[in-house]
Formats: sequence, C-alpha cells, structure tokens
Amino acid sequence: MDKVLAFSKKLLKEVIDKNSVVVDATAGNGNDTLFLAKTSAKKVYAFDIQELAIENTTRLIEEAELSDKCEIVLDSHFEFDKYIDDTIRAVVFNLGYLPNADHEITTLAETTLSTIKKFLLHLEIGGRIVIVLYWGHENGKVEKEALLNELQNLDQKEAEVLIYQFINQKNNAPFIIAIEKRKEISCEK
Repeated sequence: MDKVLAFSKKLLKEVIDKNSVVVDATAGNGNDTLFLAKTSAKKVYAFDIQELAIENTTRLIEEAELSDKCEIVLDSHFEFDKYIDDTIRAVVFNLGYLPNADHEITTLAETTLSTIKKFLLHLEIGGRIVIVLYWGHENGKVEKEALLNELQNLDQKEAEVLIYQFINQKNNAPFIIAIEKRKEISCEK
C-alpha cells in the first residue's frame, strides 16, 4: 500500500496535465511545491503566511530551476483568488505546523474550511483538493474534527470525498482527505 505522502502525490498527478493551474496551499518547506512544479502543470502557486516557509520554498524552486512556472506568495491561502484568475485543477494542503519552526503557528479549522469551500468554487470539474492532515497537536485535533464533520456533508452529486488512513498506526498518524469535484457547486453552500 502507498504511504500517505506517496498516495497524496498519486491523487494529484492523476488529474494534472499541461493546461493545469495547481496550488500548494501550505508551502511549508516547499516539497509539495517542488513536486507540483515537476509535473506537466503550466502554473504553480504556493501560499504560506510564514516568511521562513516562503524562503525555504523559494530556495528549493530556484535550486531546481523551476522559478519560471511558480509564483510563491506570502499570504494566507484564503486570499488565493487575489492572485489566481484561472480555474484550478489541483490543490494540496499539509495541515498542522511548519516542521523545525514555531509549533504555535498552525493551520486553523475555521480558515481551512473557509478556504476549502472557496477552492471548490474555483476548482475545475474533475479537479481535486488533497488534504494531508497532521493532527498530533491540539489545534490539529480540532481541525480534524471540524473537517470530518463538514466535508462528510458535501453533496455527493457535487463532490466525492475520500479518507485514506492507516487505522492501526500509533501516535496520531497523518491521513488524507481528498475531494474530487463532480459538478459546479452553488455559492450558497
């Protein structure tokens, strides 16, 4: 079986083509941004609120000589529509905190949910949002419950929601929530 990170990349790669606009909603150390930049996607956007994350991501992308297809933005992922006019094919989130940085700065349930709902409106039909949830800290537990409670109620005609989790692993092992858009979603939701 694929490990969580390998499976998240597989889910993303399956829907990305040469016309795709893709987003790393939580740039962190730049690993997902680099993965997306190495796909056939035409444009990659990466967002983070921490300067250290932007520096790490920028350095990784520059070392790989992929800067021409990436836009790395110091801003909340909730603000993505200020930077992206195109429809989006794929989005990846790594929820939690930036490794080797301030663990008090974490993603938050309310912002994450609002951003996911907003991304669903801008996502192409057949596009995917892949969320890797690290929930071994207090905010992570709250975020996990909020996401599961909300996303299980998405209309199955509009989006399919998958959970990929190894249920016998200890220490709050990360897991995936993946959403694939099936049809246009009304703004009222």
